[in-house]
Amino acid sequence: MQKFVGRKKELKVLEKAYTCEPSAFIPIYGRRRVGKSELILRFIKNKTGIYFVGKRAKQALHIREFLRESSVALKMPLLEGFSASDWESALTAVADAWHRNEKLVIVFDEFQWSAESDPELISVLQKLWDRKWKNSGKIFLIVCGSYIGFMEREVLGRKSPLFGRRTGQIFLKPFGYREAGQFHPDYSLVDKARTYFVCGGIPWYLNFFDSQCSVEMNVVENLLNPYAPLFQEPDFLLREELRDVSNYYAILMAIASGFTSQVNISKNTGIDSRSLHYYLKQLRELGYISRQYPLTTSPPGSRHVRYVLDDPLLRFWFRFVYPNTSYVAHAGGEKAMQVRVSPGLDSYFGYCFERLCREALPDIYIREGVNASFRIGEYWNPKTQIDVVGIRDDNWIDLGECKWGKRPSAASLKKELASKAEHYPNPKNCTLAFRIFSRTPFHQKHTRGIRVHSLKDLYRFPEG
Repeated sequence: MQKFVGRKKELKVLEKAYTCEPSAFIPIYGRRRVGKSELILRFIKNKTGIYFVGKRAKQALHIREFLRESSVALKMPLLEGFSASDWESALTAVADAWHRNEKLVIVFDEFQWSAESDPELISVLQKLWDRKWKNSGKIFLIVCGSYIGFMEREVLGRKSPLFGRRTGQIFLKPFGYREAGQFHPDYSLVDKARTYFVCGGIPWYLNFFDSQCSVEMNVVENLLNPYAPLFQEPDFLLREELRDVSNYYAILMAIASGFTSQVNISKNTGIDSRSLHYYLKQLRELGYISRQYPLTTSPPGSRHVRYVLDDPLLRFWFRFVYPNTSYVAHAGGEKAMQVRVSPGLDSYFGYCFERLCREALPDIYIREGVNASFRIGEYWNPKTQIDVVGIRDDNWIDLGECKWGKRPSAASLKKELASKAEHYPNPKNCTLAFRIFSRTPFHQKHTRGIRVHSLKDLYRFPEG
């Protein structure tokens, strides 16, 4: 059974828009598998709603299917046989057939495919919204898409016919690590974190991990098993959204292997730098990779950019699964886990823990009563690497060191941070403070003059 966790704020936004008097138009967008469809289906569960999923098909097929779904939702069989040659006549017929006091919810899921089959659909929705639906108080229009770049350009963008029409919007992001942990309440904090390092905050992936099995067993069963859905999931994601997937594979493999600058990615993949820019842009718009800069008080320079795999499952898959598919095929998942995956897991989890600590720092600031605005990231140069950097506008900068595996003493870590701080640019003469993030707690008497956060501290929900 699929678990539905969280999304209380988003459901509250949708319910408020539904109960308010005016008509509503809310775009919902976010990367694949993040739970957009589940959120919408949960919202319309006890409402009259037409839920239509776009696909790569001709316009006529889309319209016929939409009318069929409308006839079922509205319990009006005649709608299925209604002759509509275009979207305007089909949508008008459905909306005109609605005579109840509550709103009719019309959902276009995978909207990018419906719009691709008929580019005029966006203008049709704009026309109907302006002339009929906006002031009727009878329609709740939801357009939902997984291609973030498309939604930002064609639905939310200034050049879109729908620009300025929305009454709200929801950019649905993956769960944070604490909410992700709610999928496996029986796991220890360490195993909740390790599951997050593999699955991220994507509910569809988290639901495959069985709390009655160890994390290692779940990896074998779900990622090192050629018959399991997650074994081919990255391949499905890429082929569903992109063309020429071989180049995307090469790029993601290069990034997962540590080639993070555009120059190094180009050299490793053999893709010309002028073409590489296009591929990187597509992956960024899908939410799979991002650009990172060393965080300082000065504006970042473009030559310092790193590309990182933001999606944890893709990061894990391209690091451990894709390079070992042949070994999995002839030796099996358990042997592959033992020989090819386990030896590199602690080091890999250490990198993932750094990302979790950066994610946790905003809530730490809330608990500490910090009212200043801030930016969070990391810092690197040829001489040093600082795992966590928090720059606050109250003239304060936090520098943090993260330790997942075997750790040295608090005193030696403090000394290490002080040494790294000497290479951190501080032209505004901000106060530099040190933090240690550790899987296990330190004894309090050994941590004077430095703030220490264990995994237990990080998993505390912020008050309120």
